[in-house]
Amino acid sequence: MKNYYKIGFCGLGSIGKRHLKNTVRYLTKQGWGYEIDAIRSGMGGSLDMELSACISRQYTYEDCIPADYDIIFITNPTAMHRESIRRYQDRTKSMFIEKPVLERGSHLLEPLPEKLTGYVACPLRYTKVLQYVKQNIDCQRAYSVRAVCSTYLPGWHPGEDYRKSYSARKSMGGGVGTDLIHEWDYLLWLFGKPKEVRTIQAKVSELEIDSNDIAVYIGRSDHTVYELHLDYFGKAETRKLEIHFPEKRIVVDIRNGKISFSDGTEEIVFEENRDDYQIREIAHFFDIINGVCENDNSIEQAMEALRIASGE
Repeated sequence: MKNYYKIGFCGLGSIGKRHLKNTVRYLTKQGWGYEIDAIRSGMGGSLDMELSACISRQYTYEDCIPADYDIIFITNPTAMHRESIRRYQDRTKSMFIEKPVLERGSHLLEPLPEKLTGYVACPLRYTKVLQYVKQNIDCQRAYSVRAVCSTYLPGWHPGEDYRKSYSARKSMGGGVGTDLIHEWDYLLWLFGKPKEVRTIQAKVSELEIDSNDIAVYIGRSDHTVYELHLDYFGKAETRKLEIHFPEKRIVVDIRNGKISFSDGTEEIVFEENRDDYQIREIAHFFDIINGVCENDNSIEQAMEALRIASGE
């Protein structure tokens, strides 16, 4: 196993900064060395002292970067992922790609080089609450599942103008259906792929955006009916999953880390914050690239979720 990594970060917006800090924390805890370069558009402004101290060199997108990276993180806006993956696929052994992998499910990538490991972020899988569901509940027995993620876009990044975010702009890959692809990722992970899905996606609220702010889906497999509601305009933040079995209903409150049962079983509560489960995902990614485990969210697998979320 390697104990020194050369890493590039393509894009250092809010999610790129979070991944950079968590990667440094993980590598430091493991006692592994690192060298980190930033590849930026120049539009993101200066970095704070903590981040600047982690970075060896900064490049622009126009620069020719070295071809000896162990990992490149693709954390720029979704609409830039395709070109970034193409541009840097021969300059690294592996890629960690922020979700969604592309802006639309029908826009396929050419096959990546065989030597390249491409992993797409799916952080909700690493929450304690969904790990419990995966490991302790027989999801294949469920006959109905109902999921909701209702969130208020202007509150995502306080102090920033939500109207300028990529989420608000269709041209940058924004839109609630693909932006909140976490839900379809964990539904497929827990319950398998539906054989048919219908969706309605639209812009209906007063938000000053040109991307869709609501997406509603209904689908079915041979044994389970799926319902999913996503929106950008929910004033009360909600992220829940209901699982219906013949003998009981289970409510999984993902946002608050709680599981409750209709059969009188005591409620289970998990304590953690966002960085806790995102660092677990970083650790899992390093296990993948070091051959400890299989790649369980390759680009091909992530494209399946994206096609469904896009309504294609």
